[in-house]
Amino acid sequence: MKNDVVQVSIRGILPANSGCALFVGNNDKVFVINVEPQMGAVIGMFLRDTPKERPLTHDLINRVFQGFGINVERVVITDLKNSTYFARIILQQQNELHTARKIVELDARPSDCLAIAAAQKKPIFVAATLFEQVEDMSEVLNRINETGGEAPE
Repeated sequence: MKNDVVQVSIRGILPANSGCALFVGNNDKVFVINVEPQMGAVIGMFLRDTPKERPLTHDLINRVFQGFGINVERVVITDLKNSTYFARIILQQQNELHTARKIVELDARPSDCLAIAAAQKKPIFVAATLFEQVEDMSEVLNRINETGGEAPE
């Protein structure tokens, strides 16, 4: 897997015309995934460890995973088709005797994958071929940071 994916993190969150821009990347490159405004707010809350009055949907998902002994291993942003990103969440479950484990890989929206990864502090990866083809938005993020935009990290 090491050569097939590139590890990234959420480098910034910024309100945008059609929702919220998530700047995702590493020191080499940053790209943007546009998400709904509410998802951007939720991901920001998880990144900042903001206390919530009531559990959010992703909190519930995390608690269900805990209840069934399921661990989130990582999330992978896999593809871009017709301006839509695709992602997978990789889960692991040990049996009761810890003698066997099951790995399950599920298709999920990148925004949900990023929210769960942010909530559980799990690694985020991008398929290497996708990372090579996305437009580098590092300069845009740097300008935003210089003018006071929101950039967790």
